[in-house]
This record gives sequence, structure tokens and C-alpha cells, in this order.
Amino acid sequence: MHRVDYDAELQMHNEVLRRAYGIRPDDHVLDIGCGAGQTTRDAARFATDGSAVGVDVAAPMIKRARQLTEAAGLHNVYFEQADAETYHFPPESFDIAISRFGTMFFADPVAAFANIGRALRPKGRLVMMVWREHDRNEWSVLIERALAAGTDVPDASSAFSLADPATTGRILDTAGFVEATFTDVHEPVYYGPDVAAALDWVRGFASVNDLLQRLDPPSAERALDRLRQTLAAHLSGQGVWLDSRAWIVAANRR
Repeated sequence: MHRVDYDAELQMHNEVLRRAYGIRPDDHVLDIGCGAGQTTRDAARFATDGSAVGVDVAAPMIKRARQLTEAAGLHNVYFEQADAETYHFPPESFDIAISRFGTMFFADPVAAFANIGRALRPKGRLVMMVWREHDRNEWSVLIERALAAGTDVPDASSAFSLADPATTGRILDTAGFVEATFTDVHEPVYYGPDVAAALDWVRGFASVNDLLQRLDPPSAERALDRLRQTLAAHLSGQGVWLDSRAWIVAANRR
């Protein structure tokens, strides 16, 4: 069975986001929630005379990001295990902050974006991708339906915390950003080459894992069977793909 990873899941989104960055050769880039560093390395390849710094709260992700970057032979990329909400970035050190689904989980989004803003130079840019509403994301709706069946599904609303443009616009304005724009992204997510790989990937989602652990073994097996059938219905010759909707949000620091 071929295992899936987050970069594979978001391969279509990543191509759209790469085209939206607008990174210049001499830019210094901050990547929020960098994971295994794919987006940071992409940014570094654009910023050939600048640099890219990726931050993530997860130590294993930072370790993997450093390994992959060393293997890629890139020398203008750096990684830091850090929480972007509270980390003391060098002030006014970056030209652009980017993020691929790494900004929706802040405990205090205004404080977090204000902290990121202080790391940007005046007129510095923010370009991030966030999920649109739950009911616009087939992957979320179908997983919830498959697992529910009379059971309370753990709340995953934080994944969609920046879905509403009015709310997100107010957050960014309060945090010191202006001229926010929202561009719709309609691309599918990839869950694997076959149903077994897709099921293994989805079982790793925190909300799915939490629910399954709360169920007794027979109920958990029934939930998994429903999920398996849901994924099988979306299997094609190109693997398991589910529809999704996201925003690319862009703004400038005051």
C-alpha cells in the first residue's frame, strides 16, 4: 500500500498557491505552519537571492523539513520549531508571509496575525490559503456523514475558522493588515491511489481518530466500514479524490 502525505493530498492546491505568491528573487519569506517544508522550499526557489524561513509547532515536521531540504541541496532555507502566534520574530525582517492551511488554528487570531505583521516590513504582504466553509468541502461533509450515524462527531470547526471573508477581514484589519482580497480555489484533495491507502490516511485525521477511540469496537468497525464505502465511491483510475473549496487570502501590512 502506498502511503499518502499532506503534500500529496494538497498537490493541486499547492500549484495554485505557488502561482499566487508573487515572490521576487530578493524577497525574504516567512512560511507559517510549514509542515515538512514543501512550501518553504518552493518559496526559496523563487527567492534565489533572498531566503525562506519555515516555522511549525511540530518538532517531527521540522526535523523532516530539514532532512528533505538538505537532500534537495537548498542553502537559503531555514526552519524553526515555533508557534507563530507568540514567537518573537526579528521585527520587520520579511517581505512576505505565506501559509498553506497553517493559520486557522490560532487561539487568538488577532494576536497571531499582529505578531506576524510585526515580522513584516512596512507594506509587506501576507498570502495564505485557508479552507472555505465546511458545507462547501465534500471531504469534510462526507467524512462527517460516514462517521456520524447518531454519534456526536468531534468539532472540526476550527479548520474553517477563517472561511467567512467578513470575519477574516475584520481580524486582519484589527491586526494591522489592509486591502484584504479573497480568491476562490476549487480543486480536489487526493487521498491515495486506492481505498486502503485512503482509509489509512483519513484514519490519521485527529477528529477521525478521536471519534474512533470513543467508540466501542463493534461501533468503530461499522464506522470504518461506512467510511470505506464512502471512499470507494470516489475511487477512479487516478486514485481517490474528493472535492474541496478554499480561499487564497492576500493582504498588506499597514
